[in-house]
Amino acid sequence: MGDPRSTQAAYRARLLTFRGDPADDAQAAVYFEDGLLAIDAQGKVAAFGDYAQLRPTLAAETPIHEMRDKLIVPGFIDTHVHYPQTEMIASPASGLLPWLENWTFPAERRFEDEAHAADVARFFIDQLLANGTTTALVYCSVHPQSAEALFAEAEKRDLRMIAGKVLMDRHCPPYLRDTAESAYRDSSALIERWHGRGRQMYALTPRFAPTSTEAQLEACEAIAREHPDIFIQSHLAENHDEVKWVAELFPKSRSYLDVYDRYALLRPRSVYGHCIHLDGEDRSRMAETHAVAAHCPTSNLFLGSGLFDFDAAAATRMRVTLGTDVGGGTSFSMLQTMNEAHKVARMGGHHLSALRMFYLATTGAARALELDDRIGTLAPGSEADFIVLDPAATPLMARRTALADELEALLFAFALLGDDRSIAATYAMGRRVHQR
Repeated sequence: MGDPRSTQAAYRARLLTFRGDPADDAQAAVYFEDGLLAIDAQGKVAAFGDYAQLRPTLAAETPIHEMRDKLIVPGFIDTHVHYPQTEMIASPASGLLPWLENWTFPAERRFEDEAHAADVARFFIDQLLANGTTTALVYCSVHPQSAEALFAEAEKRDLRMIAGKVLMDRHCPPYLRDTAESAYRDSSALIERWHGRGRQMYALTPRFAPTSTEAQLEACEAIAREHPDIFIQSHLAENHDEVKWVAELFPKSRSYLDVYDRYALLRPRSVYGHCIHLDGEDRSRMAETHAVAAHCPTSNLFLGSGLFDFDAAAATRMRVTLGTDVGGGTSFSMLQTMNEAHKVARMGGHHLSALRMFYLATTGAARALELDDRIGTLAPGSEADFIVLDPAATPLMARRTALADELEALLFAFALLGDDRSIAATYAMGRRVHQR
């Protein structure tokens, strides 16, 4: 499994990655109880496999970090998170729309200040890394400088981040309003400056249909057409009141999803947060266009938005990932997000296994984003973004995991009992960027 001759460092631990979706393939998980992960000088995975087989192939001087009591998995991928909402997480509100008016918009106003944006960007990325998230699809504020600050901080740490300046030219406070023209100009400039620079990637980010005029959506269509390899992110069918509002604003569209479809914003690498209140035709259209649904369970429960339907999504083969949606979401932890995703699924009569939750947060997310040749995996040649999970992070976890005699039970304990304390260390391009 790779060429260990270029190894600069190696890690002996339990290892887990995926070759496919556990929902479709009983052999999708690739697991080594006593494994070896070798990293080369470029920060790529040089080799991955059974320790006994790989150890003799390493050069005698290769340092081997012994972590046999730990589990190494690919770094988590958060497909929906708002960095300007970091400081207003856990703000009380009666629902989505009043939460936006009373808390979100005032918090985002502060990002017109470059120093504030840079300060929050540093803290935000610290939080991601402390929770084992090595890649995120990030919403910035309407201010171009907010995106600049996020990208600059990610670049300093050599992280693969995907982000974009929010676009909204109506139904928001005047202090957060751009225009169709400025949205096109600012987004194009940010794409030119950051997309494909090192590990940074750009996401065209209309906030959600109600906050963009038809002129601005036309500008989005033009940008997407001019840059076929960028990402697109927005919100979709999160809340009943929101869905009703969209129907009033866009009476010619068959559904909320159809608004985006009319402007050619459904395509590979387009990621829509929530996707709760869709019908079968919507889900089939998402599957057909390879658009992605980012399920954000902690946010959906906190705001009372509804329950994501895993069975309906599976029936149409719609792409699904997981997102924290901070600050509507209540934790930066993808483990806590798995916890709530499992419960949401159970409320809909669906059993979401721990194997599948870990897949959705790693390889599955990378595949949905069409980045699985680079991240979300421990396969040789991939970027060495990985995390070290500690099954004894808390006394309760230690007692529970000591009795876990199979992989599913171990992963389930991480998903249901774990949080940032479970992340012993986080690595990006083979370099340790967080240690608990």
